[in-house]
Amino acid sequence: MDQRPVGSLRVSEVGIGCNNFGARLDQAGTSAVVHAALDEGINFFDTADIYGDQASEVMLGVALGSRRDEALIATKFGMKYDRSGFCTTPDYVHEACDASLTRLGTDVIDLYQLHFPDESTPIADTIGAMQELVIAGKVREIGCSNLSEEQLRDAVAACGEGPRLVSIQSQYSLLARYPETDGVLDACDELGIGFLPFYPLANGLLTGKVRPGEPIPEGTRLSLMPADRQAHWLSDTLRGRVDALIAFADAEQLPMLDVAFSWLLSHPAVTSVIAGASNPAQVRANAHAVRPLSSAHLARLDELTREVAS
Repeated sequence: MDQRPVGSLRVSEVGIGCNNFGARLDQAGTSAVVHAALDEGINFFDTADIYGDQASEVMLGVALGSRRDEALIATKFGMKYDRSGFCTTPDYVHEACDASLTRLGTDVIDLYQLHFPDESTPIADTIGAMQELVIAGKVREIGCSNLSEEQLRDAVAACGEGPRLVSIQSQYSLLARYPETDGVLDACDELGIGFLPFYPLANGLLTGKVRPGEPIPEGTRLSLMPADRQAHWLSDTLRGRVDALIAFADAEQLPMLDVAFSWLLSHPAVTSVIAGASNPAQVRANAHAVRPLSSAHLARLDELTREVAS
């Protein structure tokens, strides 16, 4: 699998989102997904200290085991374990990092990311603590997630002459094109920041399993969502967009999965598409879902989904 740079790291174009580990998957299931990913050349694993009630990091570390050197681990901090709010004070940053290192069973985190902004703590204080972790050798690169354009620029400026911020995660897909309109993607291009899209399949709407006129398959992420979230993702507007995208993919004889991933990777700022997986078959499908799209394909996809960006 091809790789793209995130700072000094070379990450696979498809990564594994680890929020299923410790939640939908036990250790055996987690290990099966991780090993399948490594076997397919996927080296990028994105987790967080809160995923799976703090079990995701543990399970990822166990699954990697002797294959740790084949992987790049990204994890996140900043949301309190009881999900009561955010904390990014310097002391908390250091404590959270040490706790993640212990859970992961490793001596270095490849990419350490601010999960959410904490308005009660100056971003310069948080960034300074993250830079200290790099200097101490506990972290190789630092990144962020869920920041606005202004917050991203403030975080980059706070780096000064020290270790720089190399990445940001935001939701981005053919059905959620917000980073194009909120300035984040443009800022990434300008500042040389790697963009890591999550929810690339729009909570399952872009897997190709949701067919026009058919009910949502049982057991899928969409079918298990709370009613208020379902109302958004299953709205007539988005279902109409999905139907049009499926018609396009069918006419061009392209798997919908390939369309979703390859469209994201057509943007030069995108470095790795973070996608969850609950079994090795899904991992293998994701790993083989990257292909060049023609300029005509890209133009048509933009036409079909442009209004979603507004």
